[in-house]
Amino acid sequence: MPNTEKTKEQIKENPKQSSPLTIEDDYTPVVYDPQYILMVNKLKKYFPIKGGMVSKTVGYVRAVDGITFNLKRGTTMGLVGESGCGKTTAGRTILRLSGGKTGGQVLFNGQEIYDLSHKELRALRTKMQIIFQDPFSSLSPRLPVGEIIGEAVREHELVPKEEFDDYIDQVMDNCGLQPFHKTRYPHEFSGGQRQRICIARALALNPEFVVCDEPVSALDVSIQAQIINLLKDLQEKYKLTYLFISHDLSVVRYLCDRIVVMYLGKVVEIADKKELFENPLHPYTKVLLSAIPVPVYGAKRERLFFHGELPSPLNPPAGCRLHTRCPYATPECASCEQELRDVGGGHMVACGRYEQLQGQ
Repeated sequence: MPNTEKTKEQIKENPKQSSPLTIEDDYTPVVYDPQYILMVNKLKKYFPIKGGMVSKTVGYVRAVDGITFNLKRGTTMGLVGESGCGKTTAGRTILRLSGGKTGGQVLFNGQEIYDLSHKELRALRTKMQIIFQDPFSSLSPRLPVGEIIGEAVREHELVPKEEFDDYIDQVMDNCGLQPFHKTRYPHEFSGGQRQRICIARALALNPEFVVCDEPVSALDVSIQAQIINLLKDLQEKYKLTYLFISHDLSVVRYLCDRIVVMYLGKVVEIADKKELFENPLHPYTKVLLSAIPVPVYGAKRERLFFHGELPSPLNPPAGCRLHTRCPYATPECASCEQELRDVGGGHMVACGRYEQLQGQ
């Protein structure tokens, strides 16, 4: 748990920073556009920090702090950033898996997810699924694979009882699993096979939208390629829409159509894949891209670095959150929060100096 005394001292030293108990939920509601399956508007997710003898709330971890993006049907959007930037929390909050939101909107097919009743949300669950990062801990060790994949199918009564076994066999076959695997348990499979089980479990409900939470980060490189190709094939076959969360930009470049870059709970840049890799505008994006290995012997890429440690989401810096580490920061960066602006062609960046930094 964060040191609350240290937090109070940080706030005293930084008078421009708002109180840790301040929660603002000011946003302009978006108008639903049918071309987007998902519309996220100023979404916030804070986690309370308790302190004192009566467990009083003394602050909040601002894991997701006002992110905005739209996801087109049938495409894959990459959500990238370093560890701790809020990628996974954003994905879980969008699916309403981490309790309530703190602020903002999440529209799925035009419906505000957080306005749905329990019955309405239950009906919608089949349309939204998630593939977790760890394929072992996300599978019950006490259930055979056939029951893991078919449990939700039976619960939601998606197919008649007499067709249940054939339906599960078909789902498993689509994901590269054999019918005799149904009676085996997760510990009897390799990491890649376990991830195929997780994918089959998600696809068994015939979803429209799938959050892929770093689904290949725990796998060997050769197995990663198999799983990525499987995801692409399944997307084409079932017209799926993916939100692909990852920190591996090489994988994101291969799989995604559009990319959202996050830093410390904020979105700093959004662009189509080709545009982002060829013309990054935000200093943080430039640093991320410079870390991609060059797959050519002897070839080198100029590596960019930020100095200093990543600030705490408990007490993030005022103004642009990158200014404490950015070598291009000005006094204005420390006092004025940067909002996303469209610089042309759907390329959006949250940096007031992007024009001066082009080509650097």
